[in-house]
Amino acid sequence: MSSKMHVKKGDTVLVIAGNDKGKTGVVKEAMPSETKVLVEGINLRWKHKKPSQQNPKGERVQRETPIHASNVKRVEGDAAAAKKKSAKAAKPAPVAKEAAATEVAAPKKAAAKKAKPTTSKEKS
Repeated sequence: MSSKMHVKKGDTVLVIAGNDKGKTGVVKEAMPSETKVLVEGINLRWKHKKPSQQNPKGERVQRETPIHASNVKRVEGDAAAAKKKSAKAAKPAPVAKEAAATEVAAPKKAAAKKAKPTTSKEKS
C-alpha cells in the first residue's frame, strides 16, 4: 500500500519504539510502498559474508536495516520543518470570532447596567 509518509529523505527523526528507542538519526531512504525508512545508525544488524576469492577470510559487516515509519517521528530541528514554520509565521493569525464578539458586547453590557432605573423601594 503506497501512502504519503510523514518523513522523507534528509529529515532528522527520533525513534519512538523498538530496540533503538530514544536515538536520533537522518533518513537515508524512504520506502513508501513498504511504509519503511532507512535511518542512519539505527537498527544495525550483522551481515555474514561468505569467503570468496577477493575476501578469502570472510567477514561480518554491520548494516542498517529499514524500520517501520510509524516507529519514528520527525524532529523539529531539521530544515524542512523550519521552512514550514517560517511560512506559517509569515501569515497573520486569524482573529477568533468569539473574542471579537466579546469585545463589542462587553461595553454594551456595562452601559446597560449603568442605565438601570432605580425604584423608590431601593432608595429607602
